[in-house]
Amino acid sequence: MGELAIQAHGLGKRYFIGERQRYKALRDTLAQSMSAPIRALAGRARGSAGSKHRPEFWAIRDVSFEIEQGEVVGIVGRNGAGKSTLLKVLSRITEPTAGYAMIHGRVGSLLEVGTGFHPELTGRENIYLNGAVLGMPKSEIERKFDEIVEFAEVSKFLDTPVKHYSSGMYLRLAFAVAAHLEPEILLVDEVLAVGDAAFQKKCLGKMSDVARAGRTVLFVSHNMEAILNLCQRTILLERGTVSADGDTRQVIESYLKGVMESASIPLAERTDRKGNQRLKFTGVTVVDAVTGEPLPQPMTGQAIKLLLHYRSSDGRPLRNVHVSMPIHGMYDEKLFHLASNTSGSDFEEVPAEGTFECFIPRLPLQPGRYTFNVYSRVGADVADWVQGAGILDVAPGDFFGSGRLPPANQGSVLVEHRWQVSAPERLFVLSGDPGL
Repeated sequence: MGELAIQAHGLGKRYFIGERQRYKALRDTLAQSMSAPIRALAGRARGSAGSKHRPEFWAIRDVSFEIEQGEVVGIVGRNGAGKSTLLKVLSRITEPTAGYAMIHGRVGSLLEVGTGFHPELTGRENIYLNGAVLGMPKSEIERKFDEIVEFAEVSKFLDTPVKHYSSGMYLRLAFAVAAHLEPEILLVDEVLAVGDAAFQKKCLGKMSDVARAGRTVLFVSHNMEAILNLCQRTILLERGTVSADGDTRQVIESYLKGVMESASIPLAERTDRKGNQRLKFTGVTVVDAVTGEPLPQPMTGQAIKLLLHYRSSDGRPLRNVHVSMPIHGMYDEKLFHLASNTSGSDFEEVPAEGTFECFIPRLPLQPGRYTFNVYSRVGADVADWVQGAGILDVAPGDFFGSGRLPPANQGSVLVEHRWQVSAPERLFVLSGDPGL
């Protein structure tokens, strides 16, 4: 067995519903980051006035594992499983309520866009600030400075306060700093999903470089293909606890099996939902857009309607309602997002009980099995959110009108298109009088 980089034992983080999050001040982080490289995070049971009268929620509970130096470990699980909370505890952004973690080495983390950046400081100043937080001498930061700026592609805005950066610029610089300042341990959250495809590929390549250099990587993602390509070992979190830990492919298969099992439960009976339930989804029906007949298996290219049935908790109409329905593929990757706001169809008022209808003129999915989430917001509050709310089985159809579909391994989403060829225009030169 090699030397340990991370050792977690019985980690737990409890929140009281309605409790405000308190994070450490920068001066505390700076002071503590200069301490010995082996750091103990001790959990302390804390009580507060009136806390015993408020409902509690354990984001993670009794989480234990060991990670050796140089391992690249993925962490997967549904939203709310505790993945981000675990990384925040390991990064010392928040303290555990129970248990402890021993971290052997300097930690670089990318958990949220802008974490560790001061908005009033420029990009240049934040690079030096982050290096200082990691305990790096100025000479080492300067040695990596040009490489960081080139990777982040923010040279034109280097002396601009980062509060004026777009989320993409923020993300590029944050990742560049976290990955290039040579931490022994790199913690990366799903924040990479904010970037475009080219940037995600660039980041994954850099994480591979970090791993090949013998450093430890802990990578949280919903991108199963990225986890498969990058990680040999993966930890599956379910409702804040470790439910599987081992070979990446086997753990992902276990995770996806659980997603499918949950999706087969009638929506009205699902208890693993979030939100205040002012609006609650009770079922989803797929129907033919022309005849209105239910479709157990809609066909590729068919005009369909997705019917989201709902009811309000108090029997009263609801105002300012938004609904959405992300569609996911076989590796739980998001394929496309059906949302009322982006289609210009948010609802000022809806009856106490009814059905939202989403019209898709031509179903753009290859034959196969898919899952979907359902989400609703009433005003500014999440009302109902169920992940893996149901299964969508798609049968073969004539999407292109050619009687042919591309091979399944060429992608799940179909795009209407046409091909043609044109010859270059022939050039004619007129001789003689140009006025003729």
